[in-house]
Amino acid sequence: METLKLIFDHLNGWGLTVILLVTGLAEFSLGLYRNWKLNEKLTDLSSLLFGRLIFPVFLSYFALKFFPSVIPQYKDVLSWVPFWWGFFILCIADDLTQYWYHRLHHEVEWLWRFHRTHHSAPYMGMAMASRQNFIYTLLFPQIYVTITLTFLGLGLPALFVRGIKGVITTMAHSSIKWDKPLYTIKWLHPVAWVLERTISLPATHHAHHAAHEHDGIGHYHGNYGNMFFLWDVLFRTAKITRKYPEEYGLEDYPEDPWYAQVLYPLIKSNKEGSDLAK
Repeated sequence: METLKLIFDHLNGWGLTVILLVTGLAEFSLGLYRNWKLNEKLTDLSSLLFGRLIFPVFLSYFALKFFPSVIPQYKDVLSWVPFWWGFFILCIADDLTQYWYHRLHHEVEWLWRFHRTHHSAPYMGMAMASRQNFIYTLLFPQIYVTITLTFLGLGLPALFVRGIKGVITTMAHSSIKWDKPLYTIKWLHPVAWVLERTISLPATHHAHHAAHEHDGIGHYHGNYGNMFFLWDVLFRTAKITRKYPEEYGLEDYPEDPWYAQVLYPLIKSNKEGSDLAK
């Protein structure tokens, strides 16, 4: 267990950064970034800055200052919970919460404006995995649930869940269709059947980012799962085709300025008719 803890400590530290860099370099080398204009680059990079640097500082303060001063008596109160039970609790608390948070942002019109930034990218790739409006990122309920459970003594399971989820979500957004051999090599079909119903893969998550549903592949009204695709299967929002959309993004995308996409409603779009101009 100590060896695994060390591995996941590194994974959550420099490990995920290395994975992002290697995946990004591979995508660029293969020429998989299409339509990555300056405005899209600035949207991706500013979202990354907020989500990976500014927001973690805020969360660290919340975790290290708020709980110890408000409920110090409950620190590590759940430390007696066996690791695998803690892992199971964190998986449910983190990813199931995010499934419903994500789904509501597609089904409720005013919430959609805070998630729209993630879907405006006319491409797939690891660079847009963190592409979100700051309100969407700031109000992630599962993050606060995870921090709370960590304070209560489930820090080790949280470390494992965070590392595994980081790898799965990054690779599901990647423009590299690494899951394709699972569908084309016959003896791997049973593995594909299990994996595509358990975790998010490029084929299922790319369908969620499709520009339309006319081709029978796109499914932006479903495939909401982040780490686990199992939630989509359970709640009947899954669509599995083993194919990839031809077009990504929004059909009615007016190319809102990057600052409006990241900072709406503090700054609104100057594009007439845009959701972010309201």
